[in-house]
Amino acid sequence: MENAAIKFISQFITLSKEEEEILLKLNLVKEFKKGTILLREGEMAKNCYLVLKGCIRSYYLVDGEEKIAEFYTEHQPVTPVSYTTQNPSEYYLETLEDCILSLGTPASTEELIKQFPRIETVSLLISNQLLVNSQVSFDNYRNLSPEQRYFKLLETRPDLCNRVPQYMLASYLGIQPQSLSRIRRRIKENKV
Repeated sequence: MENAAIKFISQFITLSKEEEEILLKLNLVKEFKKGTILLREGEMAKNCYLVLKGCIRSYYLVDGEEKIAEFYTEHQPVTPVSYTTQNPSEYYLETLEDCILSLGTPASTEELIKQFPRIETVSLLISNQLLVNSQVSFDNYRNLSPEQRYFKLLETRPDLCNRVPQYMLASYLGIQPQSLSRIRRRIKENKV
């Protein structure tokens, strides 16, 4: 399990044996069962996460209806807004699959940086990529039609179509499940 965290960080920098041992000793990796609520609306986020294996969704409840904001899969960081602002969360985080996650807290992050200063470089690279991805996602949602958003999803995150129920994909795309069915049917008919 811990090797997944080492493998992920090794994509950005070469780790020494000593650095690998530091990561293992800090025991930052945990397993979560499918359906685990990691954060509830109104709670203060105590952890940030890095998905090593599995899928997490963030969602809002609007008049009792779930509105999917994002899906997080392998090698994606999850930093709840509440974790940074220390204000109550406005949304939920839930595991959609059994997950292996690397957890971060302010204290564990401080200890990790103290023992492993180069991790700040990795954190900066990940943060920058997350910021870019968030902006692109927002721009796509704002500027593309539902059908174009679906094509973009197929292009950039095709794995979600097999991992996530259709009604959740529809919510993520900002459409009703019936509309997504019609889009998928049109695509299938055009391929024939």
